[in-house]
Amino acid sequence: MKILILCTGNSCRSQMAEGFLKSFDGNLEVFSAGTEPARRVHPKAIQVMNEVGININTNHPKSVDEFLYQNFDFVITVCDDAKEACPFFHGNVRYQLHIGFEDPAMATGTEEEMFSVFRKVRDEIRNEIYKFYLYYIK
Repeated sequence: MKILILCTGNSCRSQMAEGFLKSFDGNLEVFSAGTEPARRVHPKAIQVMNEVGININTNHPKSVDEFLYQNFDFVITVCDDAKEACPFFHGNVRYQLHIGFEDPAMATGTEEEMFSVFRKVRDEIRNEIYKFYLYYIK
């Protein structure tokens, strides 16, 4: 089973979703990418994932263009429909799904307030990606 998770910057949501899916099932081939990849994975995303025992520290943002000529069973977009344009994958894919989350990188306020948003989104991603895993994969 080969899965690609897409968002805009590939620095937070798609990286967290990739980390969770890999933690649910080591036999899955899971990748993430963005239409406008950031320079690095967001440090707060790395930290909140470490809090739940998942290390995404060695991940790096990738362009969706790297995956256009590959086949995927699922492509999942994780952008927030209300606030940003979701990418569309033009490669060979069996099923395209959308599971939207707000972008924690847009959080403002104190450090603790921003970490609170990252943790909330992380937990939403874990719950929704696990539902996907149970329904479509397991």
